[in-house]
Amino acid sequence: MIDVNDLRKGVIFLQDGNLYRVLEYAHNKPGRGSATIRIKARDLRRGTTLEMTFISGDRIQSVRLDYHRVEYLYRDDNFFYFMDMETFDQPAIPKSLVEDVEGFLKENMEAKLTFYGSEALDIELPTTVDLLVTTAEVAARGNTATGLTKQVEVETGLKVQVPAFVNEGDTIRVDTRTGDYVTRV
Repeated sequence: MIDVNDLRKGVIFLQDGNLYRVLEYAHNKPGRGSATIRIKARDLRRGTTLEMTFISGDRIQSVRLDYHRVEYLYRDDNFFYFMDMETFDQPAIPKSLVEDVEGFLKENMEAKLTFYGSEALDIELPTTVDLLVTTAEVAARGNTATGLTKQVEVETGLKVQVPAFVNEGDTIRVDTRTGDYVTRV
């Protein structure tokens, strides 16, 4: 059990059988009465976000999470398959957990999976990933005052806005947090 005053951004806790990750934290101490703690939390299983209020001194259930370094192997219609770098187990992760980052995943890429018991909760990718441009539009000439950009498609199917000088066959570096172009490699 942990005190609600110890909740901070990123802390994961268990309440009413659901796992939540704290997104925002605010401590409010009025002139009278006890302090209140307001948080915004994401349900890790369903992906919903909600606000919660606690009274100072309340206690909530802490959880023990396991982190595994994994390598992405392949995917099928419903699952993404990874290999644990230490035990060589190959967990099958449901598509619903990976769909936000699937455009950044390429074979043999390392990532970090978060587990609660045997249930995978989250995937963490490297900050940037290098991807091959497979399809690139021809850049329109003329309006260069604002920095001409175009949309390209990379080997994983992800579409990225890039500067006009990027061509098909180039390798680009993409930020996995925002999906933005970083540089040409």
